[in-house]
Amino acid sequence: MHIRTEPSILYFGTPVVLISTANADGSYNLAPMSSAFWLGWRCILGLAAHSKTPQNMLRTRECVLNLPDVGCASLVDKLALTTGSDPVPDSKRARGYRCEKDKFGISEFTPVPSETVAPLRVKQCPVQMECVVEAHHDLAGNDAALRGRVQIFEVRVQRVYCEQRILNPADPNKVDPDRWRPLIMSFQRFYGLAPEQVHESTLGTVPEHLYRGPDIDRSRTLSERSEGAHGIRLDGSRAY
Repeated sequence: MHIRTEPSILYFGTPVVLISTANADGSYNLAPMSSAFWLGWRCILGLAAHSKTPQNMLRTRECVLNLPDVGCASLVDKLALTTGSDPVPDSKRARGYRCEKDKFGISEFTPVPSETVAPLRVKQCPVQMECVVEAHHDLAGNDAALRGRVQIFEVRVQRVYCEQRILNPADPNKVDPDRWRPLIMSFQRFYGLAPEQVHESTLGTVPEHLYRGPDIDRSRTLSERSEGAHGIRLDGSRAY
């Protein structure tokens, strides 16, 4: 029997994303979130407007989306209730957040230089996507009570890196869902996917190349940034 209910949150289950961005002082921010979904090589992100991540994205128009697997849960949790914003926004302070400038340091994630953007990739994450901001707007822009609280970003993926172990052995351009175990956030708790399919999918019979869009070809024309733009040496140490 269904009954009427009013949950304060509606996080029924979405992948955790670690968004890395470049701060104005040359350091880097790393923020966990899970309001994200993909359409081709585009991703839609929902972010609290007063957080450091959207501020950095609006200034630089760049970010890296790092997808942790279930083995990264303990490291992701070290970033919980932290923000790169100083002072801490009132809404976050009320929830117990504190300001932390060195997100890579406190989480023990390892920074890796990117090729086409300044923000860093996260070595431990099996999936890493370098992105640029294509558009953004306020959520509920026509509602005076909610306007300005959350911003929606459309980002375009420029590079995708995946650990070889999660790829299809017969086709390195395909992720094998039987090998990929994403970290899932559901109602503020961490979960993983079941180890096997619950049912065969008719959509799974459609060849993946039929979904291929022009953003993939566009990504091939990008030149790589120089090492000096990142502040990170190839061995992962900080150059500043």
